Amino acid sequence: MNTRKKGAEYEQAAAGYLQQFGVKILERNYRSRRGEIDLIGKDGVYTVFFEVKYRRDDRKGAPAEAVNFAKQKTICRVADYYRMTHGMGEFSAVRYDVVAIEGIGGEKITWYRNAFPHRYT
Repeated sequence: MNTRKKGAEYEQAAAGYLQQFGVKILERNYRSRRGEIDLIGKDGVYTVFFEVKYRRDDRKGAPAEAVNFAKQKTICRVADYYRMTHGMGEFSAVRYDVVAIEGIGGEKITWYRNAFPHRYT
């Protein structure tokens, strides 16, 4: 199975998991020239930008550790563009979360709310 297809499967699993907790998924694989965000959803008053990371095992580290500073800046840059193109004000409630999926079949899902602050670019 190719990487893109596998990624799509785990993003689908993450979306289903989040929906169980009342998150409304607004966008999947949102892309702009600035980059890509896996999922965008609404959790209460927050518009949430989700990064989904999968690791079969911990040989390359925990999935959430892969969302490094550079990746966070990219996510924030794309989120700023999304907010601008969707008429969201500068002070709208946003959050940056990570959904980590681990195990061969994705048995363990961990949702890290407010995983990192806005990184100004």
